[in-house]
Formats: sequence, structure tokens, C-alpha cells
Amino acid sequence: MIRNLIAVLAVIGLLIPAQAVWAESDTEKRLRVLEEKLKRFENLDSLPQKEDYIKVRYANPGFEMETADGLFSTKLVWRAQLRYTFPHRSDPRSVSDFTTRSDASNFEARRLRMKIGGHGFKPWIDYYFEVDLQPSRDVDDSSTSSSARVIDYRITLQPIDEFGIRVGQWKVDYNRERVDSSGRQQFVERSIVNRVFTIDRQVGVQVRGRLFKGTYADMRYWAGVFNGEGRSVNNPDNDMMYMGRLQWNFLGRDLKWRQSDVAFHKEPTGSLAFAAATNNGKCSRWSSSGCGNLSGLTGPGTTSQNFKVEQYVQEFAFKYRGLSIQEEFHWKDVEDKRNMTTHKYKGMYAQAGYFFHGLIPQIPEKLELAARYAFVDAPVATNVALQDKREEYTVGLNYFFSGHDNKITVDYSFLELEDASTGMSFDDSRVRLQWDVSF
Repeated sequence: MIRNLIAVLAVIGLLIPAQAVWAESDTEKRLRVLEEKLKRFENLDSLPQKEDYIKVRYANPGFEMETADGLFSTKLVWRAQLRYTFPHRSDPRSVSDFTTRSDASNFEARRLRMKIGGHGFKPWIDYYFEVDLQPSRDVDDSSTSSSARVIDYRITLQPIDEFGIRVGQWKVDYNRERVDSSGRQQFVERSIVNRVFTIDRQVGVQVRGRLFKGTYADMRYWAGVFNGEGRSVNNPDNDMMYMGRLQWNFLGRDLKWRQSDVAFHKEPTGSLAFAAATNNGKCSRWSSSGCGNLSGLTGPGTTSQNFKVEQYVQEFAFKYRGLSIQEEFHWKDVEDKRNMTTHKYKGMYAQAGYFFHGLIPQIPEKLELAARYAFVDAPVATNVALQDKREEYTVGLNYFFSGHDNKITVDYSFLELEDASTGMSFDDSRVRLQWDVSF
């Protein structure tokens, strides 16, 4: 009996330590896991740090890469503008364009662009490049006319709002209609005013800034010096193009360079601007293709300084709750130094758009109705005392799937020419349909 009791107590004594050992090993295991985690936190200095990482995101539109410290970034955007026109691909300007033209039903990839921009070293050092991948051409044009070309390259240093510097090649900040991207327009294309009065892309340097921000004296200024020979052309002499622009944001808020009130401004926002430019050179007009000349100002010259150009513009823009209005009035004098004649031009456009969903809920909220009127008075090539008058009446519809980054535009234009030489008037109509999309 005593022997059996001793055996039972011995078994119990063995079991109790065994349970304690089991419980202790489980606790040790948990402590070991916790210790390993603590060691990982202690050794963070040996791991890649946050500033070594690059953040990649879709920036709507485009893809953007940026260092975690925010000092370097690059954004890549692809854009396509696909268009149908009938019967005129461009604006008719002469009697023959109205009377002897052949109707053209035309599809084209009007603009195929690659855009690369961002900042480097400091957030206020911006850079931007834009490549036109395949401009369309006529059947009798050389294939080089549709070769890829760099149309913009610029670096902007803006350490403070009040003062900045831009160098490179870009659409000079002269007037809103031209500086507004073709992908941020209210209609399929700019008005008939643009061809005559734009100073377009130039190579040079410009100072710029914003003063009295947020007050009723809020204003922006631009002043620049350029080659004056258009896109990607060296200056053949020591004459330069000079320009200046002063813009008053009379409600203390700034308007971006874009048309249509897609953002649906909750507060009224407007600007009033004046600008001037002058140039001595071989160009009497400019375009995205570079230097060109207006009717009656073509032909060879003995020097590179055939024409002295002086031009001015008054501009107004306003947006509020789906309503957008903008207007420009232009004056331009071109002195032909070969025969000492002065060609005087005058033109204006006014346009407005509205999202009527705010008034009529049954209308889709992304649908905009717009209208534009424009005229250009231009001297007759053979007699500068006479002036032809061209007019444009355009109505359009925009449907914005994703703002200006994905939209369908259709517009109808009634175009007129009053020919001073014959005293006769000519008119025609044009229909255009366009899909503009950026990825």
C-alpha cells in the first residue's frame, strides 16, 4: 500500500514539471517572436529609406513618377485629336476658296502628341517638352511635312509668385486663344482671328509673375525677348521680337489657360488683359509650322528685315457656375520695307458657353452649348486702301466624358467674305466633328 502511494506521487511529480516545461516553452516562443520584431525595428537604418523610393501613379491624365522627397518628378501624357471635316478642312480666305474649291470630306489625325513635364532639383524648377508625332499633310506636300517635330521645350524657374524666368521655345504668352491648348478649346479649332494675329511659338527668354495675389489688385505680368523667326529658327541678325502682357484678375482669382467652365467655378472669376508685340524680320505672321507671310506680303526680299510688325490685343475672360465668356480685339500693322507700304489688320472674336443642366435638369450635366462670332479686316494685296472682311458664326456642342481629357466636339460654322475689289459677298458652311483624348 505504501509502495503504491509512493509510485502515484512520483508520477504526479513527473507530470507537474512536464506541464511547467511545456508552458514555459510556449511563452519563450512568443517572447522570441517579439524579440525578432524588435530587432527588425532596431535595424531599420540598414534598410532602404523612404527617400530612396520612387512613387508612380496615374495622374489623370498621364503617368507620373516622383521621388519621395518631392524634388524630382516626370509626367508622361499621350494625346490624340481625331477629326472629321466637310467641306473645308481649314478656313476659306479668298474668293477662289469659296467659288472654285472642291468639296472635301476628310478624316485626319489632326494632332498626335507626346508630352513630358515635371520638375527637378527644386519643386519650383519646371521643365516641359512636347513632340508632335505625325502632323497631317496634303497629297502634294513632301513627306517631311508630316515628320515628328519638337514643338515645345522650356524650363521655368518660379521661386516666388512675384517673379520667375522662362527660357526655351513655347507659345508666347500673348493672347488667351492661342495659349489655350488645342485640347482645351471650346470648339473644334480656334477662330479665324488666330491665323492673322498669333505670334505663336518663339525661342527666347521671358520674365513673369503674379502681384497682389488674392486682392482686387491681383495681376499677372509677362515680358519677353525672342528671336522672332518662329519655331526652331536661329536669328539671322541682331533684331529681336519684344512682347509684354499685363493681366488684371479683377476679382482676386486667377483663370487657367483653358476654355469652357468644366470646373464649374463656385465663385465668379475673371480677367482683363492688354498685350503688345513688335518685330523686325522676314515674317509677317507665325504658326506652329514657324515663320510665314500674309497675303500680299510674300515674295523674296533683299534683307532678312523685310517687315516691321507692331500689334496689340485687348482681352477679357470670365467663368462662373458653368458659364464661360471670352473675347479678344486685335490690331496689327505690317510695314513692308521693300515698297514702303503699311498693311493694317483688325479683328476680334467673342464666344460663350454654358452647361444648361443647371437650368434644365433633363439636359446631361456634361453637355455644353457654345457660340462664337469673329471677324477679320485685312487689306487687299494690290491696294492697301481697300479692305476685305471675313466673318465667322459658329455654334458647337461639347460632351465631356472626363473634362477636357476625353471629350467629343461637334460644331457648325457659317463663313462669309466681303470682297472689296469686286464689291461682292461670298459665303459657305462647314461641319466638323472631333474626339480629343489624353491618356
